[in-house]
Amino acid sequence: MPPYKLKLYGTDWCLKSTNLRNYLQSIWVDFEDFNVETNPVAEQEVRTLYQGELKFPTITYGSTHLKNPSIAELNSLLDAHGLRD
Repeated sequence: MPPYKLKLYGTDWCLKSTNLRNYLQSIWVDFEDFNVETNPVAEQEVRTLYQGELKFPTITYGSTHLKNPSIAELNSLLDAHGLRD
């Protein structure tokens, strides 16, 4: 079992958030999905990463975070941590 949980911080209306969410589901990667507009704790977690600014989508895994990643960048993170087959 991986030591951390992959997390996606986004919104329901953001196309990039939706694309990342759909991609992760399509390759059967387990992740937690947080809406930064409806979850104040998730919003604060993201703001902490960016000196008070709300930037999404953001993907985190442990202490690593990616702002608005491309699929290639996301795949690199997944592969580096053995999160996909």
